[in-house]
Amino acid sequence: MPEAFVHVGLPSRVVFGARALDQVAGEVELLGVSRALVIATGSAREAADVVELGLGDRFAGRIDEVRQHVPVERAEAARAKAQEIAADGIVAIGGGSAIGLAKAIALTTGLPILAVPTTYAGSEMTPVWGQTADGRKTTGTDLAVLPRTVVYDPVLSSRLPLGITAASVANALAHCVEATWTPKADPITEVLAVEAARALHDGLLAVVQDPHDLDARGNLLYGASLAGSALASAGTGLHHKLCHLLGGSYGLPHAETHAAVLPHVAHLNAAAVPRAGARLESAIQAGDLASGLYDFFTATGVPTSLRALGLTEEQAREAARTFAAGHPENPVPVDESVLTDLLVHAWAGDRP
Repeated sequence: MPEAFVHVGLPSRVVFGARALDQVAGEVELLGVSRALVIATGSAREAADVVELGLGDRFAGRIDEVRQHVPVERAEAARAKAQEIAADGIVAIGGGSAIGLAKAIALTTGLPILAVPTTYAGSEMTPVWGQTADGRKTTGTDLAVLPRTVVYDPVLSSRLPLGITAASVANALAHCVEATWTPKADPITEVLAVEAARALHDGLLAVVQDPHDLDARGNLLYGASLAGSALASAGTGLHHKLCHLLGGSYGLPHAETHAAVLPHVAHLNAAAVPRAGARLESAIQAGDLASGLYDFFTATGVPTSLRALGLTEEQAREAARTFAAGHPENPVPVDESVLTDLLVHAWAGDRP
């Protein structure tokens, strides 16, 4: 019998399949949206064009400029745009940055979001929002920002460059791993996380062999969806909070930062969750979770050092001091010394 637990599942509608993009207009209608604001990343403009055409009279306006970590000035401009066009719903197409901007609007307006992910960030399955101002990233959780409908179409990610694909998978794997050790983790989130890790591991290896393999791309979207769902229920912990600090304060790329930091947080925490650790090791076909993650990222071309992302060693030490002041909660107690050691190893790109 599993240990006693409380699990909270979040409401969302998932539409999955090749050419599912063609169903967006119908899904918008199901949401009761009559004036949709479309938000798209640059790489998703063709897909946004298709959606815009399909929406017909339900299309009200569009934003094509998004940035990582959602700078507050971009969020304010997007809210003003939504108000100007009297939008009553949002269609976000692209990676975590497009969906993050949609969440910034929904946070203050309550407008429903339909998300069409083209990467494996998993943000579409979570009620987590984030904004950056004055070099600091603020995050929070609010059901108002959870997309009501998510449309997964493997065709849209089939042209995603291999480097971006691998980094995005690293981000999704961070969701899997962290969802097993947060204070709200439970046996259900663990099962979701382990299955997600298996799908992500196998999918990425297949995509490395053939970037246009639709089955493999679908496996990655499936894994990313499960990973996001697991994290949405379990919440975030030490790893994500560190990465948000590094990204918001030093402008580091979100997905690659996860790849550099995750093996070292896993090295610190895996012993505290032995059952989940063993299951995750099996899912990624590794004898040790921390070194297995490091080797997987290295083999698939994801940077595994913060130094390679532009961080200095002094900034790594500064981040440890800043973070330690907040008394971070973690299954293994941490202080400035532990955090400094962790981040300096991540900065150097050492194999744990």
